[in-house]
Order: sequence, then C-alpha cells, then structure tokens
Amino acid sequence: MKNQYPIITMKTIHIICLGKLKEQYWQEAEAEYVKRLQPFAKIVVHELKEESFTEKDPVEVVRLKEAVKISAELEKIKDCYIVALEEKGKQYGSIDFANRLAHWNEIANSIVFIIGGPLGLDRSLVMKAQTTLSLSPLTFTHQMTRVIFLEQVYRAYMINQGRKYHY
Repeated sequence: MKNQYPIITMKTIHIICLGKLKEQYWQEAEAEYVKRLQPFAKIVVHELKEESFTEKDPVEVVRLKEAVKISAELEKIKDCYIVALEEKGKQYGSIDFANRLAHWNEIANSIVFIIGGPLGLDRSLVMKAQTTLSLSPLTFTHQMTRVIFLEQVYRAYMINQGRKYHY
C-alpha cells in the first residue's frame, strides 16, 4: 500500500516514559534512532521516575501515582496529539503506521507517545489519548518498547520519504 500522507514539515515527537534505560546497549540503541530521526523530527524523551512497588502493593494505586506524574508532564505540552501505547491498543502494519504518523503530524503541532512502566498505564491516561497503539500482542519490557517503538517511528519516516529501508 502506498503512503498517503507525505510528511513535509518537521514536528516534535514527545515520548513520555517511566524509568531510565539502565543498560548501555538500550541507551546506545535509543541514541542511534534519535540521531537517525533528526532530519525528520525533533525527538524529546521525557523520562519520569517509576514508582517503586512490591507484589503486595495494589497495581491500581501504583498506576494512579504514575498517571499523576505523566499527566503533569502532558500539561506542559500544548497542541499535541496524544497516543498511549498499551496492550489493547490498535495494531498497525508498518505502512499503515507510517500513514497514521503522517496524518497526526498534519493535525497537531506535536505528537506525544506515552509508554507506561511495568504495570502499564492507568485508565485515566488511556482516556486522555486520542489513539491507543499496541506494538504487538506480545509483552515487552518498557525498556525494549522504547527502542522498538523508535525503530518503528524511524521506519515510518523512511516509508513516508520514499527511502529504501522498509522492504
């Protein structure tokens, strides 16, 4: 399927996420995709502190505490299109995702992608999002998700630019 929405103007993509990339290989992989994306979009990663929890802590309480932090960060970003990455979100193929990304770029000044922590996102954040997105029916660590997601964003820009990367 041919891309319908070529991306013309550079936009800002915000990635709000919980927790730091602890291992150097994840940090290097993220840095590589952020570098590759520089000609197409300004990537701003907002790393927020994860809530500590044990098996005895209620999942809903932990998610709500994290939602408060994420919501405060969202308040700082104006005129944005919000996409929550979550397990029940819409799944796209690479070309369809490229088309969606181009469309979101057309309708907002910036796009915000929210990646939750190990326990996922509070429903309040999912409700704030205009779109929910699932990368796969498989479960990934939130560190892996950041890198996989950035690769998919890069792939989408390559598709939208008509460059050889996606076969």
